[in-house]
Amino acid sequence: MTANPTLVEALRGGAVESTHRGAWAVVDADGDVVASAGDIDRPIFPRSAVKLLQALPLVESGAAERYGLNDEQLAIACASHNGEPRHVAVAASMLAAAGVDDAALECGAHWPYRDLVQREMAAAGQTPGALHNNCSGKHAGFVCLGCLLAGDADKRAFLSGYVKPEHPVMREVGDAIEAATGWRLADAPRGTDGCSIPTYAIPLRHLALAFARAGSGIGLREGRARAAKRLMAAVTAEPFMVGGSGRFDTRIIERLGERVFCKVGAEGVFCAAFPKAGLGVAVKMDDGASRACEVVMAALIERFVRLDEAERGFVHAFADQPLANWNGLDVGRLRWAS
Repeated sequence: MTANPTLVEALRGGAVESTHRGAWAVVDADGDVVASAGDIDRPIFPRSAVKLLQALPLVESGAAERYGLNDEQLAIACASHNGEPRHVAVAASMLAAAGVDDAALECGAHWPYRDLVQREMAAAGQTPGALHNNCSGKHAGFVCLGCLLAGDADKRAFLSGYVKPEHPVMREVGDAIEAATGWRLADAPRGTDGCSIPTYAIPLRHLALAFARAGSGIGLREGRARAAKRLMAAVTAEPFMVGGSGRFDTRIIERLGERVFCKVGAEGVFCAAFPKAGLGVAVKMDDGASRACEVVMAALIERFVRLDEAERGFVHAFADQPLANWNGLDVGRLRWAS
């Protein structure tokens, strides 16, 4: 098997100290590969990078409309958030709208990603709950969908085990992913994600196709295309909800608006839609390095999204960034190598 190319270099003292190999694909909504590097046909687990696709049934089913979900709530349904107070409150408000509480969540609990929030909670003697989980917004969306699917049945009983592949909620989610990617999930390797839902191995070529379709509506049935457009509009309106303070996704969408929807996933995965360009993007770093996949995504935004001079400088700072030590001294760089 041919090794994937080096995409990112870490420099120290002017010399290359380490490298990150990987692959990426840029695909249009017809499935044509516009540009790529490395093996884009090897199935990989996209992890949280496909949360937009996982949220499509929430909107298409009518659950979002039934429970009156607003931009903040729809944006956090697509999020891997920091667990900041606003994130926690918005996820809780989704559950309340559906008539349940955080006891319905099956994502597990972890400390918020943001150090300041962790310290504030610890100082107050608080411990994290499921709402602090970075996936709580996505799971709140699953719960809202489940409450709709439950109909006249007992909501709590119906929701039990909603993270399992055979549950009606996950079947709806899997159908949306399969339709968008054009990849048969029944034949795909299946694992369990960090938040306990199924994750399916899908090639980068097909992941990029899914985001080209989500950004353009081409290749999706009418209701699903409308759902994708609604979710992207929500994230554009409320980019803080998709990540939070200091996060790459939030900062890029805040600056570039509807031209870019991007979403990171664990183990060095990134997916994006460039709606105005009609393109979808998928990235996978072989070593799972999040720092490297952000560099690659920034470089691809520079290359394929129309930017003015100031915007180009803003994005380039992510593709070629200084590395500092604990004294704040500039000790090297992390840069796009292709």
